[in-house]
Amino acid sequence: MASTNILNPNPPEFERFLYAYVGEDRRGSAVTVLSALARLNLDPWAEAAELAALGREGAATRFGLLLARVRDVPALGQDHGPVGRDLTRLLPEGAARPGSKGAAAKIGVPVTSGAFWAILAALFVLAQMMFGGSSGMGE
Repeated sequence: MASTNILNPNPPEFERFLYAYVGEDRRGSAVTVLSALARLNLDPWAEAAELAALGREGAATRFGLLLARVRDVPALGQDHGPVGRDLTRLLPEGAARPGSKGAAAKIGVPVTSGAFWAILAALFVLAQMMFGGSSGMGE
């Protein structure tokens, strides 16, 4: 039986990569891979799983291109390729086979999001309010 971590449902294999330092932004704040991907409106764990599935060369190329889009970290301006190549070495080797379908799911990236469960809970509460017939409402 696989243990689940309710507080952090994300796979730990990607933590070295995601928490690696990328550079400093224009305000002087440290930027990690995780925060850089979040600034691009990407899911960091899903992106890490996809990068791992690409293999070293493919991951280095793709991640370098992603880093080139992070405009508020001046050090990445010209060096996004080498930085991307160095950081992708922190991805777990053999986590997924390149080109395999559902590689993110095989590695352990959660398929459902918290938003799904929040919407489901809200619908349940609305249904209870509409059809529950609580006492004290003119009955």
